[in-house]
Amino acid sequence: MNAIVFDHVSKHYGDVLAVDDLSLSVEPGSTVALLGPNGAGKSTSINLLLGLLLPTAGTVAVHGRAPAEAVRAGEMGAMLQDGALIPELTVKELVDLVRRLYPRPLDLADVLELADLTSLAGRRAGKLSGGQAQRVRFALAIAGAPKILLLDEPTAAMDVESRLRFWAGMHDYAAGGRTVVFATHYLEEADEHSDRVVVIARGRLAADGTAAQIKAGAGGSAVSFDLGDQPAAGLDRLPGVSAVEILDGTATLHTSDPDATLDALYRGTTLDVRGVRLAGADLEAAFLQLTREP
Repeated sequence: MNAIVFDHVSKHYGDVLAVDDLSLSVEPGSTVALLGPNGAGKSTSINLLLGLLLPTAGTVAVHGRAPAEAVRAGEMGAMLQDGALIPELTVKELVDLVRRLYPRPLDLADVLELADLTSLAGRRAGKLSGGQAQRVRFALAIAGAPKILLLDEPTAAMDVESRLRFWAGMHDYAAGGRTVVFATHYLEEADEHSDRVVVIARGRLAADGTAAQIKAGAGGSAVSFDLGDQPAAGLDRLPGVSAVEILDGTATLHTSDPDATLDALYRGTTLDVRGVRLAGADLEAAFLQLTREP
């Protein structure tokens, strides 16, 4: 049974269509990055998954049942973009309060360690920095040992070191076969910390696959060389080439098969090929290509 299923889900806010016929399934134990520009429908999809919103059309299922039922059973934990902490409670008191609401919570010491909060256990929530408060929200999300963890922009307000520690804790938590879905604007995080990337644009599914597959779909790699005044005719017909750019005497070939492109460039043309540079396409380039307005 899939951990999460969206079956032709749409969500309207009046005349605004936030999610448009979205179909998607997530296997148990997956770590999925959810990408999309502002207003693409990411947060709406997460709220639908938590049962905080009901779909206008279609169905959302968590382990085969309605999201609200899964939440009541303690199967889901969430770290949302907003949500105030009780300022008078210490970190330890706050985490312990939340974990006691669940039927089979994690040990308190384990939660604090996973969220890198052991040294802050005695500090009051009202005295925390923005990054520290985010780590507390992560602790509250995992306190009940949920099988599915939803994270909406989890590293917002964190510095570089805090981000590294956060992702280490997330991987430790996910290692137990749990399912993690996180929405982020940091594309390098999606590239490094997920085994699957889902891109949503204008409420619809724009791409779904590994980061490598999505990058390959955007052109894969770029082969550049010094063209000078030589003719560029025929470069777009080389194997694997999807686009050609000529700028200031430099030719850049976007290709899904750089080996075949280079071989044909040397063997199949009469060009004097010098100064060859090879670069892999990054997730940012793929994201921009997938989400740009038509």
